[in-house]
This record gives sequence, C-alpha cells and structure tokens, in this order.
Amino acid sequence: MIGRRDNPYAVKPPLRTIAVPVGSILLGSVMGLVPIIATEPIIPPFGLMLLLAWRLLRPELWAAWAGLPLGLADDLISGHYLGTSMMLWTVALLVLDWVDHNLVWRDWWMEWLIAAIAITAIDIGAWALSQPLESHTRLSTLLPQLIGAILLFPIILRLIARLDRWRLKR
Repeated sequence: MIGRRDNPYAVKPPLRTIAVPVGSILLGSVMGLVPIIATEPIIPPFGLMLLLAWRLLRPELWAAWAGLPLGLADDLISGHYLGTSMMLWTVALLVLDWVDHNLVWRDWWMEWLIAAIAITAIDIGAWALSQPLESHTRLSTLLPQLIGAILLFPIILRLIARLDRWRLKR
C-alpha cells in the first residue's frame, strides 16, 4: 500500500501540508490576546472557529484526539482552566464525526448551521466550566461574542479554503 510507513518508496508530505492547519489554529488562538479593553467578551474564539472550518472542509485531516493537544494549547494561550478547551474541542470533533457519518450530503448552509451550533455549545460550555460557584455572571454576556463568531464563520471558512489551496499547491 502506498503511503504506509513501511513502504520505502512512500513520498513524505511536505512540512506545510501538516504545519499550515495546526499553525493557523494556534495563530487563531493567539488572536484572543489582542489587547482590547471591554467589559464583555467580544473577540470571537478564532482558534475554535479555525478548527471547525478545517474539520468541516477537510475531515480526513483530523482524528478526534486532535482536540486534546490543540485544546491544551488554546487553554494555555487563552487562560481558560486547564482542560476546558481540551474536553470541549474533543467532544466537538467526536460530534462532527457522528454528523459526517449520519449526513449523506451537506452544503454551505448546513456547514454554517453545524458550526453555529458547535460554537454556541462550546462557548456556553466554557462559560459554565469557568464560573465560580458563587458567581452571578449572566449568560447574556456571551451574546456579542457568539453573534460575531457566527456571522464571521463563512468568511473564516472561505479563508481556510484559500489557505488549503495554497497548502496543497506544489
């Protein structure tokens, strides 16, 4: 079989085929460090959005366990409690595997809906996991961030499609 590790004639993929998706997700997680002063979270979770865009565009690239190291990096960069993004991103990749298995076809409206549901669920999950027991923070503080992330997702998906074309160009 061509492409297996024991095949001496297998062609190794160039570094950019592997580094571009991972690097773009890590760069998206770093976008949360942009110094903007606000009373509510307004910067969308770009790392999560890029992960979802790559996963919806190229499902063969990502195993479900890929959410663990990418989520760990996001937790360390963003300052979430350690394990929050690791758990939520892995669950999201598992759910996307299930969706891919059960949906026969999907167009960009379906991808946008899937991403909107995933972004909303993960943001609410991160909010719930990061609340101290006696906190009275309302869930409505997430609305600007959620609306921005959902409306930006088609642009992110288009950006990832262009990045993927460049990644695969020889």
